[in-house]
Amino acid sequence: MINSLIVIMKIMNCFYTVLIPQISYASTAPELSDDRRYDFFSRVVPPDSFQVQAMVDIIRALGWTYVSTVASEGSYGEKGVETFQQISKEAGGICIAQSLKIPHNPKLEDYDKAIQQLLETHHSRAVIIFASEEDIRGVLNATKRANQVGHFLWIGSDSWGSKSSPIHQLEDVAVGAVTILPKRSSIKGFDEYFTSLTLENNRRNVWFAEFWEENFDCRLLSSSKREDTSRKCTGQERIGIDSKYEQEGKVQFVIDAVYAMAYALHNIQRDLCPEHSGICPGMEAAEGKTLLKYIRNVSFNGSAGTSVMFNKNGDAPGRYDLFQFQMTNSSVPEYRPIGQWVETLQLRLEEMQWPEGEPDVPISVCSLPCKTGERKKRVKGMPCCWHCELCDGYQYQYDETLCRLCSYDMRPDPNRTTCQPIPIVKLEWHSPWAVIPVFLAILGIIATIFVMATFVRYNDTPIVRASGRELSYVLLTGIFLCYIITFLMIAKPDVGVCSFRRIFLGLGMCISYAALLTKTNRIYRIFEQGKQTVTAPRFISPTSQIAITSSLICLQLLGVLIWFAVDPPNTIIDYDEQKTMNPNLARGVLKCDITDLQMICSLGYSILLMVTCTIYAIKTRDVPEDFNEAKPIGFTMYTTCIVWLAFIPIFFGTAQSAEKLYIQTTTLTISMNLSASVALGMLYMPKVYVIIFHPELNVQKRKRSFKAVVTAATMSSRLSVKPSERPNGEAKSELCENPPTDPMSESCKWQ
Repeated sequence: MINSLIVIMKIMNCFYTVLIPQISYASTAPELSDDRRYDFFSRVVPPDSFQVQAMVDIIRALGWTYVSTVASEGSYGEKGVETFQQISKEAGGICIAQSLKIPHNPKLEDYDKAIQQLLETHHSRAVIIFASEEDIRGVLNATKRANQVGHFLWIGSDSWGSKSSPIHQLEDVAVGAVTILPKRSSIKGFDEYFTSLTLENNRRNVWFAEFWEENFDCRLLSSSKREDTSRKCTGQERIGIDSKYEQEGKVQFVIDAVYAMAYALHNIQRDLCPEHSGICPGMEAAEGKTLLKYIRNVSFNGSAGTSVMFNKNGDAPGRYDLFQFQMTNSSVPEYRPIGQWVETLQLRLEEMQWPEGEPDVPISVCSLPCKTGERKKRVKGMPCCWHCELCDGYQYQYDETLCRLCSYDMRPDPNRTTCQPIPIVKLEWHSPWAVIPVFLAILGIIATIFVMATFVRYNDTPIVRASGRELSYVLLTGIFLCYIITFLMIAKPDVGVCSFRRIFLGLGMCISYAALLTKTNRIYRIFEQGKQTVTAPRFISPTSQIAITSSLICLQLLGVLIWFAVDPPNTIIDYDEQKTMNPNLARGVLKCDITDLQMICSLGYSILLMVTCTIYAIKTRDVPEDFNEAKPIGFTMYTTCIVWLAFIPIFFGTAQSAEKLYIQTTTLTISMNLSASVALGMLYMPKVYVIIFHPELNVQKRKRSFKAVVTAATMSSRLSVKPSERPNGEAKSELCENPPTDPMSESCKWQ
């Protein structure tokens, strides 16, 4: 045990008397040339993982993601960059734009080239430096020569620390630089020991004589290498009295290193030589790996009162002070503490200053953050670089790299960060698309009620009776329903409204054209049969006419009932009809579950009746104009066909339009209103006019037998002479059927 302690004491004495003076020598001789200066830690010992971790934490705290590194060629710089790359990769979110190396014995061109390379990645303003003092100074000088003062944001390792020599006369370039330095404590007793060293009591240190000459600016008589001074050293000079002295900050680490070695040797001796008091053969055979293992396992309180231990990488606990080179109130730049790193970062951002007076933390990123609603499309191999792409169409930003499509009933919000329901619309009463059809329908309803009231009031007059009262009332009912359907088509859809739409959509037209078809068919049969015989055709009585009309109407109702059974009425929200390219204009359309095909099928039967009625109107076109209503019915059907021929291309031509709901509804309702108005105007308005304004014409002049009527009509139809060639003007006759007691009497023609 005594021998072990002797070894330990020798090692400690060596560190105190040999190594520590050299450290002090380097720190107290700033004017030495670069080739003579010897910085043990920055030249030999690379930065430990804790120091690099602290630098990575600083970069992350400042929000920098795109940085470059500059390193001196050698163990310190290259190992520092390697460790930085490894830790930054593990931490994530930091990309290295460029990693440059300053060669040994660099020239000015090497520094200038390095700056030009850094400027190639213009957005990478942060530069991490693991370099010697001369290389730091060379890089700063090159920056000034390139006129890039204030562009770079420097992060310096402990080789920069809080030293003034690397930035002497380059303070404007270094403003804003953040540096790191191990926490230092002044060791009591060391100052007394070191200042007591003299040439006489410290002959073991081979560098001490050189230190003495440099410290006191003098020459020793024996083997002196100094040639820049002629003053001779007396040997009576005293450190701290005849020269400046300040304890080197790394002294505590040297002492702790010696104690770590001592504890490791003590533990080796205890484990390998338990029965020996000194070094045993087991210790002599121990390899360096064994010693390293014991060194890494030591744990004790160090010279500054802090615990000393090592991690798996052989690094002691990291404790660092953080500095920033700032302009003070007196405009004299200096290093100012801005925080510390003790296992975690404690950074006072509010106390930091930046080049050119920037108020906020400058950015050093490869790509600016994407705007809201944009996704990142990363550049291959560079996770910190990306292109921003807008989530277009109906997509929203799911996360920073992915856009997703909203569901069919949703659209992205204005920021495209989430989806929101598509607004639901319907045809409103105040819409111009609804106002015009409703206005026409109201006028039509008023006119229909007026005509119907007039016919009821003058029910027994010759004009009303000659019009066929029963079918007239049926026809007027159909016309009324054609106007009513306008309100059902515009009303807010629900199950009830949709049910009535299905019923009345084709019913009004069916009733109207069934009545007109019955009338035209009756006229056609009368005159066709009259050409062959004087016997009256069957089923021409009012009762028969009502029965035929009712049968035709029942077919329409039967089709509607089948429709109800197969597909019960319901409402739907159609999101495809108004799903425009611009999501902000998208609307869901609330409507009845009636397809265009179903609508046409519902109207198809009525259109068939209309076409058939038109054919009969064409066939009876040669009937003299004084006979019944063949001519007015013909004109009515011709006009109606034109209306519906115009309806079809408009209805189907707008199937893909965003305004489909409005255009088709308006077109359909206006077409039905026009059809009803044509029938009402051509068939009934002239009669109402005579009934009200010319009652003297509303009289029955004479009656004829059916035979006489048919004969007169046949002869009249055979006349081919022009009206100008006819004697006494145009021949006229009237269709007057059997006496009033006969059911046909109500079809008498008035004159």
